[in-house]
Amino acid sequence: MIRLPSLSLDAEAARQLKAYQAEVLVPRGYGARVAEAKRLFSKYNAKKNPTFTSVKKVLTRMCPGARRCSYCEDSVADEVEHIWPKDLYPERVFIWDNYCYACGPCNGPKNNQFAVFVGASRSATRLAHPKRKKGQPEPKLKKPVAGKPVLLDPRKDDATRWLTLDILDTFRFVVTAKDRTRDAARAQYTLDVLGLNRAPLPTAREHAFNGYRAMLREYCEEKRAGASARRLSLLRNALLRVSHPTVWVEMKRHRARVPALSALFAQAPEALDWTPLTGAAEDA
Repeated sequence: MIRLPSLSLDAEAARQLKAYQAEVLVPRGYGARVAEAKRLFSKYNAKKNPTFTSVKKVLTRMCPGARRCSYCEDSVADEVEHIWPKDLYPERVFIWDNYCYACGPCNGPKNNQFAVFVGASRSATRLAHPKRKKGQPEPKLKKPVAGKPVLLDPRKDDATRWLTLDILDTFRFVVTAKDRTRDAARAQYTLDVLGLNRAPLPTAREHAFNGYRAMLREYCEEKRAGASARRLSLLRNALLRVSHPTVWVEMKRHRARVPALSALFAQAPEALDWTPLTGAAEDA
């Protein structure tokens, strides 16, 4: 999971989101705003709404590969995800920086799971509204305790700073942050909540690894044969639009541990500067 590119909405869509957010804040009381946030998001996040058509088009451009999920990089992204859950943070329901495009297998289990570090604590405080007990009225909702978010945010964080991908064997993510630190807690929490090592993601990453390696080998072969700059550019761009861009980042980072990769990057050192391209501007 790498950091998404920072893109802006068009002025009209940004203005309309701001107006929607103002509607959420009209009711007095936290519980009323939670209810209004859910109602209005369901109302406005519709296919015929030009504002969310614009939102989804820009989110598509930010996605890896062919509109892949911002979290797992594997499945089709088809859900506008609130990184800070709207059920807990109604004041963020229409905030552009709180959106990413996600798939159901990531967004479903994540749902309203969220946690914060309170004060100087290195332990996560998990947030949740109380559940209604049978035969009892709906419990009164309380605003979550303030703190810094635990979940790694793809709009702001590059997860490869605290996680690494085992490209030699399992193709599973491993926490590399120093033990018993906030960074380690954030990395582990993100892995657990999003299920980033769930089957069949490791297999898909292995396939992506083999694809990247084959395409880099083709690039090196054509480069040696004197291919034109245009042809090499086409090969480069095709490689950088493959899904699972984290695999490519890790191949560069750990190339010295894989002789075959080390040899390929020695032939094409320029590839070390190649960064994954985001998705094409397609209709969402």
